[in-house]
Amino acid sequence: MCKIKMPFKSIVRELKEIKDGVGSRSGRVVEGKRWRGRARSHIAPDETSMVKSEESIEQGQWANLPSELLLDIIQRVEETETSWPARAVVVHCASVCKSWREVTREVVKTPQQCGRLTFPISLKQPGPRESPIQCYIRRDPMTSTFLLYSGLMPSEGQKDKLLLAAKRIRRTTCTDFIISLVSNDFSRSSNNYIGRLRSNFLGTKFTISERQSSHEAPTQSGRRTSRSRFHSRQPSTRTPSSSYRIGTVNYELNVLRTRGPRRMHCVMNSIPVSSMEEGGSAPTAASLPETTVDGHQFYPSPVFKGRVSSTNSPSESPLVIPGSIGEPLVLKNRAPRWHEQLQCWCLNFRGRVTVASVKNFQLVAAFEPHHQNVSAEEHDRVLLQFGKIGKDIFTMDYSYPLSAFQAFTLCLSSFDTKPACE
Repeated sequence: MCKIKMPFKSIVRELKEIKDGVGSRSGRVVEGKRWRGRARSHIAPDETSMVKSEESIEQGQWANLPSELLLDIIQRVEETETSWPARAVVVHCASVCKSWREVTREVVKTPQQCGRLTFPISLKQPGPRESPIQCYIRRDPMTSTFLLYSGLMPSEGQKDKLLLAAKRIRRTTCTDFIISLVSNDFSRSSNNYIGRLRSNFLGTKFTISERQSSHEAPTQSGRRTSRSRFHSRQPSTRTPSSSYRIGTVNYELNVLRTRGPRRMHCVMNSIPVSSMEEGGSAPTAASLPETTVDGHQFYPSPVFKGRVSSTNSPSESPLVIPGSIGEPLVLKNRAPRWHEQLQCWCLNFRGRVTVASVKNFQLVAAFEPHHQNVSAEEHDRVLLQFGKIGKDIFTMDYSYPLSAFQAFTLCLSSFDTKPACE
C-alpha cells in the first residue's frame, strides 16, 4: 500500500480549496442557460460537453486516488479527529466528491457503534450502550431559544459544536418547541426543521413529532376514495410538514400540593421495548432530508422505502415506521431520596449536575413482569439524565436506545411551566 507523505492538514487545506473552486462553477451554469433563450443564429454550446466538464471539475484530482489509499486516508482522519470542532474534517472529506462520500459513509460508524456524532443523521440514531454521549444545553430567556451543544460543558475561547436548536412559542392553548439544525431558522417548511414538541394548556402532557421524508411516511394499505377519507372518524396521526408522532411525555398532577420532585412518564412509540432485551436492536434512521452542514450541502445515504427496510450495513438495524414496532418503550424518572442534612431530594448525577433544581431528572426504562429477557443491569441503567450546572446552563447525557433528538425533546419538556405538577 502506498504511504502518505503529505500531512493530513495539508490534504484538508487542499480539499477546501478544491471545494471553493467547484462552488464557483454555478455562475457558468447560469450563463449557459442564457444562451438557450437567444435567436437561432447564435451558436449555443454543446450541453453534453458542459455536463461532462462539470463532472470532471466536481470530481477533481482527488477522485483518481487508489481505493486502498483513499480508504487509508479517511480511516486515519476518522480515528484522529474524534471531537468537535476538529471532527469537521470528516464532514469535509464526505463533501469532496462522490467516491470520497461513499468511502466516508463506509468508514464512519453510527453513534451506537463509535460513540461519536458526525453527520446530521447521527442526531436521529441511538447512542452507545456502554458510556453516554455528554452534551449541554444553553438557555436564552430573551429569545426563548434552547441550544444543544456537544461537550461536557461550555468551553472557554473555543466555539463548541451546535447540534440542535429549539425555539419556544407560546400559544393560547398550548406551547410549541420548534426544533431545527440551526439557531437562526425555525421555519417548519425549511430543510433544517427536525421536529416539534407540543404541550397542552396545563403543561402536563407533551407530544413529540418528528419530521420524516416522503419515502419514510407510512402508507395506508388498500384503496380508499376521497369521500371515505373525508368522512373517516379515525383520528389521523399525521401533522403538517410531514411530521409524525413518535412519543408522549406525561407529568403527574400534584393535586394535594405535597412536597416532592416531578414525576414523569414517557412513552416512546418509535422505540420497541424489545430493543432493551438481550440481542435486541433499536430502529436506526438512514437519512435526513437534504441538509446543510457548516455552510456546505450534504446528501446522506438513500432513504428507506416501505414500512420495514434493511440498511446497506449489516450492523445497522432496520428502520421501522412508528406504529408498526409492537409494544413501545416506556420510561420513568428515577425516584430520588430525601437527604435529612441537606433537607432536599437528592440523586447521584456522578458530578454532572451541581445546582439543585426542580428540572433535574434521571430516566430509566419501566419494564413489566412479562419482560423476561431483560438483564438486571438494564433495569437500573440511566438512559437520560438532565440537570443544572449554572445560570441557564444544563447538562444532557443520553445513551442507547435514545437518540440526541429524542433526548433533547424530553429535556425541553422540563423547561415548560407546570404549576399543576409542583
